[in-house]
Amino acid sequence: MSMWTEEHDMIRKTVREFVNKEINPYVDEWEAEGIFPAHELFKKAGDLGLFGLSRPEKFGGSGLDYSYSVAAAEELGRCHCGGVPMAIGVQSDMCTPALSVFGSDELREEFLAPSIAGDVVGCLGVSEAGAGSDVASLKTHARSDGDDYIINGSKLWITNGMQADWMCALVNTSEGAPHKNKSIIIIPMDTKGVKRARKLDKLGMRSSDTAEIYFDDVRVPKRNRIGEEGAGFFYQMLQFQEERLWGAANMIMGLEGAVQDTIEYTSNRKAFGKSILDNQVVHYRLAELSSEVESLRALVYRATELYVSGKDVTRLASMAKLKAGRLGREVSDSCLQFWGGMGFMWETRIARLYRDARLVSIGGGADEIMLSIICKLDGTLPKKKKA
Repeated sequence: MSMWTEEHDMIRKTVREFVNKEINPYVDEWEAEGIFPAHELFKKAGDLGLFGLSRPEKFGGSGLDYSYSVAAAEELGRCHCGGVPMAIGVQSDMCTPALSVFGSDELREEFLAPSIAGDVVGCLGVSEAGAGSDVASLKTHARSDGDDYIINGSKLWITNGMQADWMCALVNTSEGAPHKNKSIIIIPMDTKGVKRARKLDKLGMRSSDTAEIYFDDVRVPKRNRIGEEGAGFFYQMLQFQEERLWGAANMIMGLEGAVQDTIEYTSNRKAFGKSILDNQVVHYRLAELSSEVESLRALVYRATELYVSGKDVTRLASMAKLKAGRLGREVSDSCLQFWGGMGFMWETRIARLYRDARLVSIGGGADEIMLSIICKLDGTLPKKKKA
């Protein structure tokens, strides 16, 4: 029995119409500017309920299971860029899961409810200059001072960072073991000592603002901590399950669209007396890519179904994330080749996909991290030699 229902179809239709009306007509402008109006767009998304599909009704969410978030993520893949859906995904499924599950009611009322409504913009603060995929190595530190924490350090590659109202920040709160000394703390971005140092100039995802953030004696109340002190690493690993599933789902329709666009372009482009598509090497390759995209969809759907039933899907989510990143590179590269000189033009959508999709193998845990997780769970890591 399929897990997809008429309710899923309604949400898909809502997202599709939102993308066609509120995003795609403005993508070229936002790409050129290197930023989109997050507060304005997020409010429209919030009014449609897109930020709270799987969040508690008590705080303005719909209280649905995670399959509805995956359906929305897949439909957001119809955007003509990667930056805007990524920014939306950060708000809906990357900076809010731990807050939603482990945050106090007071904290959820203050930060989760307005995020679901689209009244504020959130960001996730994990990566640093010396700690990207290696989360355990982050250096930003929160020192206890009475009822407050005093935070010093920095965060890098922060999506929504130039416009965010609050950050879900993973920081060290003690000097203990690296997997047991971290906590997740919400930092309001207008707090004294928070500095948005610069908007980063990226290869792709250009419509999404990405920031470098510094913290200089930033004082926040301890009530802003999500859950238990020292449990932050564990909470963040749980957040990554949803982030990686969302990211994989979000790639599907973009890749599917790239193949369809390439079929149309190569059928109309002539060389040596026939269309490019008439060459067997071209239409066979496109058929192969279509099959690969469909296999990614099947993997995402299976992982989602198991996750909704309460299973730990760290292994499958890691596989889906790995497959999405690899396939993003393979599909965009192969299709761009068939576009010839037009594929190398900055303004074409296939060139944009080529730039944007490259991030999927890096952000949210690099391919190599996904492989190491899969190896660990499969028991294929080499045994450590005894001293």
